Amino acid sequence: MGKEEGFPLKKPHVQQKTERRISAALRLVLVAVLLLAQIALVLVLNDLLRQRMAIAYTLLELVALAYVFRINSRPGGGSYKLGWTLLILTVPVVGLILYWLWNGDHPQKRLDLQKLPRPRESDARQEHSRLQVEHLRREHPEWGRLAAYLDRQGFPLYTGTGAVYLPTGEAYLEDLLERMEQAEHFIFMEFYIMAEGQLWDRLMDIFRRKAGQGVEIKVLFDDFGSMMRMSEEAVEELRRIGAEVLIFNPVHHYVNRLYFNYRDHRKIACIDGDTAYTGGANIADEYANLMERFGYWKDDGIRLEGQGAWTLTREFIYMWERMGGAMHQEYDYYRPHGDAPGQGFVQPFVDGPDSNPISSAEDAFLQLIGGAKHMVYITSPYLAIDESMEKALCMAAGSGVDVRLMMPGIPDHKFAFMVAESYFGELLDHGVKIYRFTPGLLHGKTVLADREAAFVGSVNMDYRSFQLHFECGTLLYGAPALETLLEDMDGIMEKSWQVTRSDWEHRPLLHRVLGGLLRPFAMWM
Repeated sequence: MGKEEGFPLKKPHVQQKTERRISAALRLVLVAVLLLAQIALVLVLNDLLRQRMAIAYTLLELVALAYVFRINSRPGGGSYKLGWTLLILTVPVVGLILYWLWNGDHPQKRLDLQKLPRPRESDARQEHSRLQVEHLRREHPEWGRLAAYLDRQGFPLYTGTGAVYLPTGEAYLEDLLERMEQAEHFIFMEFYIMAEGQLWDRLMDIFRRKAGQGVEIKVLFDDFGSMMRMSEEAVEELRRIGAEVLIFNPVHHYVNRLYFNYRDHRKIACIDGDTAYTGGANIADEYANLMERFGYWKDDGIRLEGQGAWTLTREFIYMWERMGGAMHQEYDYYRPHGDAPGQGFVQPFVDGPDSNPISSAEDAFLQLIGGAKHMVYITSPYLAIDESMEKALCMAAGSGVDVRLMMPGIPDHKFAFMVAESYFGELLDHGVKIYRFTPGLLHGKTVLADREAAFVGSVNMDYRSFQLHFECGTLLYGAPALETLLEDMDGIMEKSWQVTRSDWEHRPLLHRVLGGLLRPFAMWM
């Protein structure tokens, strides 16, 4: 798709962009100042306790030590435990107070979301999904366990679904806009980043026309991801034309705790019940390469048509209602109208910090890696994993599975990539092949196992996606889209260089030092 064909150029509104960024920057500065004030207060209290209340200080140190044991006895990731343990043991009182202040024991309570029961399918639909799981077990026994695991968590397994893998951000976003043009009943969108620009202008044109036709439009985006690039005027214009808008977890609402650390990283678009999208791309110009950031921006997505679209629509509705939004119709109004042509099985699912210590996304990745007999290919822009994930990769490669990890040649977060590099040595020693995408930023999040099962969605291979973010994606089993994904991965490797042990050992000294130092604190990056 050419830029001129799909995304006509428009003159940038420089003054509006500048004002928007200044406004957002001021909000961030205010939040940062207030957080620093909290930390400074903790440090002052720590010094006063040490100098004037030695007995109280000693007691608090003992409490801090007890909390270290408590943290390490609770379920959860090793990186999370190690980060808090180091902080509390190094500066006991400060670490303990910050742990209390930031509600470290109860991450599921950090968000102001209504406590609604999880959506539950009818007994007949649950039984149908169980039958599909048994059908999958017969065709692909090694993946039936994964499907059953997610089915028991409330994420049905579907047939009657067409799945189309879209190998670039341009293809994904253009396809999405074309389907939105055909909407007759509703358009739901939930994205981490929504940014004004050429893509947004096209989206608004569609919204205006569709709202005028009576189409129900709901838009949900994350405040932290969008605040620098989405003006209040744009949000008000959305509401003025008839769209409903909710903003997830506004940063300034939660200055007293690290609530803004929990983000809605999902990418979901649902149209008329029969079509749903997810993937790695957000609604911003760089994802369609209409502007250059970090070289060529390589992303992807997937379109589901038919029965499998329902889970993503259902989960959008659930999040919308938990945020206080209203639905104007019963759930069944938003369901797919029938099957779509398609082979194989699909199983969309979501994950979030409110389900911890259960991490559906991390567990799915572990089972894809551990269940593979021949090959596992992975794309991810980030790598900050627990011992269990690192061990799974190493064991798979060490047992003869062809494990390949594809990452950016031009990373968008330098310090995060230094952390990623700190894992390379162990992975390379066990036979994992690591590729870096030469043209720029590889942002897609995919896993392909044995050309039989795959994941496409919003989940990065890092602690934030597995533990802190609300995420989504879909598993594919035996679907033709797997071959399209494999072709895309082969193309990525053709445009990449393979990292050697010598490359890793001779990386810059700054990378070696900072990567090791920052690795225990990856959960805060």
